[in-house]
Amino acid sequence: MRYGIIADIHGNLEALEAAIADLESRGVDRWICTGDIVGYGANPSECLARVRDLDAATVAGNHDWAVCGKLDIAYFNAYAREAVEWTRAQLSDSEISYLTQLPLTYDVTDVLTVAHSTLYRPDTFEYLLTAYDASISMRMMEVPLLVVGHSHVPVTFLLDYRDQVAFTFEPRIEVKKYKRTILNTGSVGQPRDDNPDAAFGHYDTETGFAEVIRLPYDVDTASGKIRAAGLPEILAERLHVGK
Repeated sequence: MRYGIIADIHGNLEALEAAIADLESRGVDRWICTGDIVGYGANPSECLARVRDLDAATVAGNHDWAVCGKLDIAYFNAYAREAVEWTRAQLSDSEISYLTQLPLTYDVTDVLTVAHSTLYRPDTFEYLLTAYDASISMRMMEVPLLVVGHSHVPVTFLLDYRDQVAFTFEPRIEVKKYKRTILNTGSVGQPRDDNPDAAFGHYDTETGFAEVIRLPYDVDTASGKIRAAGLPEILAERLHVGK
């Protein structure tokens, strides 16, 4: 089985279409979306439609919940709050309903689980940034692989057979060599690792390898749409620098 993994799309249709085209060329059998389909970008409806057309195994992100009113946006920064409110006004009742019904975790198979942030408290949307953070979620894992998003930074956490947790930024990992793996493939629509290229992933259960893929896309069009929509300028600028 070959999985296409998309995370943190954030209403960026140009990046999403580039990621989908690349993954389709690799012969993906099933799609995974780790949430935050909307927020920040100018094409929330179109991105929702594409993810739904893929029939992706999808979980809720914090921006998804914020847009549908399930999460208080008081702790969001001013730019994120403005984007949430703008996005909410663009979506239909049926699109809001879809976001409302997304689960926080999704057991895809007996080898793969999906969450947006952590497995131990998925409803609080805490960041999984360190080996210690990973170790807490690993204690709750009942399958070898957990796929997450939220941080917008591609990184993989690994539990070896000596029960030591480590992390790596290497783009290709042999999952079957480890007891537990937590894979974050980065953000499709708003990377924050100083690389503006769309980030997404591919996992092949036959070979046992998971891969983080980087791909340039039409940033000028995506950022231009953000400006045309009257969204904060910083949301357009950051796409060019990967911040």
